[in-house]
Amino acid sequence: MDKELKILADNHTVDKNLKMCWGFSCLVDGKVLFDTGESNEVLEFNMKELNILPEKINKIVISHDHFDHTGGLEAVLKQNSNIEVYLLSDFSDELKQKVSSLGAKVVENEEFIKIDEGIYTTGKIEGKYAGNPISEQAMVIKAKERLIIITGCSHPLITDIIERVKKKFPKDRIFMVLGGFHLLEKDIREVELIAEKIKNLGVEKVGPTHCTGEEAIQVFREKFGNNFVQIGVGATLKYNRNRFCL
Repeated sequence: MDKELKILADNHTVDKNLKMCWGFSCLVDGKVLFDTGESNEVLEFNMKELNILPEKINKIVISHDHFDHTGGLEAVLKQNSNIEVYLLSDFSDELKQKVSSLGAKVVENEEFIKIDEGIYTTGKIEGKYAGNPISEQAMVIKAKERLIIITGCSHPLITDIIERVKKKFPKDRIFMVLGGFHLLEKDIREVELIAEKIKNLGVEKVGPTHCTGEEAIQVFREKFGNNFVQIGVGATLKYNRNRFCL
């Protein structure tokens, strides 16, 4: 049976019947949610339109402690509190208390771990935001010997995240990297070098969105050609144990 990744929140869309917002959210196999966007209203609306049932979700992974990735938590947890929420240990007490107050289980984690069949979190990767330290985690989907990396904002640098995953799965090919690459404030020449490095790291396809920036997204479109994938609310990637397909 095919499984799938579906984008539930983003500031781009591939389906005009769905709502956009700042932030990002991706549902894996109908049961593992990566980030929740900035808005309960938007996430709830899009889930209803896409016939996604909150009661089917059993895990949520939050990439980092920013409102545009945690803002839709109530849209899920108020309808289903029987959920494990994976947070890095240095996330705010406010966020941890919010999750607990909604009845969900907080799972604090620092390490690269398997959280479901073929689904992993990278654990803590350190980066910087506005000159201050910030911790972030990404999600990895594995099908046979191919990988997809899903990022929230890539504050630790998108290339550092990819390199960390490659060290954990040295024999596997990276089929795709998608999500926020956080290149809004980067010089275009620097973006070009980053895109080239991602190609050299063996990444086959890219789907930059959210905080990547429109000019940077265009660079990836030009660099990757037919291997550039347009990501937005409603975008779906299907896969099974052996392969991914768009």
